Amino acid sequence: MTTKTLLASAALALGLATGATAQDTTTVGFVYVGPIGDGGWTYEHNKARLAVEEHFGDAVETVFVESVPEGPDAERVMTQMALQGADLIFTTSFGYMDATINVAAQFPDVKFEHATGYKRADNVSTYSARFYEGRAVQGHIAGQMTESNIIGYIASYPIPEVIRGINAAYLHAQEVNPDVEFRIIWAYTWFDPAKEAEAANVLIEQGADVILQHTDSTAPQAAAQAAGNVVTFGQASDMAEFAPFPRVSSIIDDWAPYYIARTQAVIDGTWESMDTWDGIGPGMVGIGEITDAVPADIKASAEDLIERLRTGEYHAFTGPINRQDGSVWLADGEIADDGTLAGMNFYVEGITAEIPQ
Repeated sequence: MTTKTLLASAALALGLATGATAQDTTTVGFVYVGPIGDGGWTYEHNKARLAVEEHFGDAVETVFVESVPEGPDAERVMTQMALQGADLIFTTSFGYMDATINVAAQFPDVKFEHATGYKRADNVSTYSARFYEGRAVQGHIAGQMTESNIIGYIASYPIPEVIRGINAAYLHAQEVNPDVEFRIIWAYTWFDPAKEAEAANVLIEQGADVILQHTDSTAPQAAAQAAGNVVTFGQASDMAEFAPFPRVSSIIDDWAPYYIARTQAVIDGTWESMDTWDGIGPGMVGIGEITDAVPADIKASAEDLIERLRTGEYHAFTGPINRQDGSVWLADGEIADDGTLAGMNFYVEGITAEIPQ
């Protein structure tokens, strides 16, 4: 199926793109927080949309709007999609949560899927990936690759998903390198190449020789490449154009199987509201190739960690772990429960930064 832009003025105003329309097709909409060419988060969601088209052929049409701000614009875009006949709408950013709930209440016959949120309704499901498993792998490699013992972290927004990632990366970096220090810059954006590049450069000036990011552009990769001696990791997408160095591995979000399954459920009439939170084991979180820029012993230990996470032999948040203030969070051998992880609003012991309020 090919995708084309609707000629209707309303669609042009929204930047809506769609496949050919037919009465017997199921229409699936996607609302994106960034451009489909961001090279990261939205790029991977759009790859999954294209996989839906390929899988279902003419039985399904897809529509999407990219670069939708998290606010009133999101509610307007979702409403327009529902009015234009969408049967299923994926809203692919945390900040779309309230808009998704509001619009779903107005269109009870439309099914909604909200990424990374926690509010559900009879016609609203939630889904996310255990990105923190990938962050654990990145921290494990980063802690052994750093020579300055300073690891920079470009964070987007102070929400549980991002805080979880910082904690997972730090714990696994500190495990292999007790002298490691994290320096965190909050960009307050998911996608802004200029801000992301500036954050990377500031961290490099502060002595960071490894940069982790929870933002969606490849700008930090380019900044590290220009610096010449700074290690990076792909975020959400492989970002392999920067391999074998500075990008030495990556977290890859694979949404296609989930999107295909949920679309099939709508077609079959079996769709039900549910929450999905999958990781490396089910394949929703992938780890990009660890390049030869990583020493063989570090690569081998990282691959062992990946396998233990995949099989469930090991959980990335296994005690003993203290909170930042030194109080006990997890006793020796205790595993974090999903409820605490889903609402995580604290740093672990050893991180000296403060979470913005």
